[in-house]
Amino acid sequence: MSDPLIRELDHYVVLEPGKPEQLLTVAETLAWLEQQLSFLESIPEDLSGLATTADQAQRLLETACELELQPGVTVQWFAIRLEPPGAAN
Repeated sequence: MSDPLIRELDHYVVLEPGKPEQLLTVAETLAWLEQQLSFLESIPEDLSGLATTADQAQRLLETACELELQPGVTVQWFAIRLEPPGAAN
């Protein structure tokens, strides 16, 4: 089960081989994950039972931090906090 503090975070650092790191919002990260899933020849078994790519991306965001696109090519994402806990937005 994922840490409930992750749900309070609204930004992610995204790492792709050969590209500079990106800082994305939750919505942007989900869209990015959907795009990454579209590159796969076959969906990982734990995601294959989900109906849509959006559902698969949401599951990845909640339960993982990396996705292997092909042998030796992995993308990663990490939740980050831009404001200290309890800071006013």
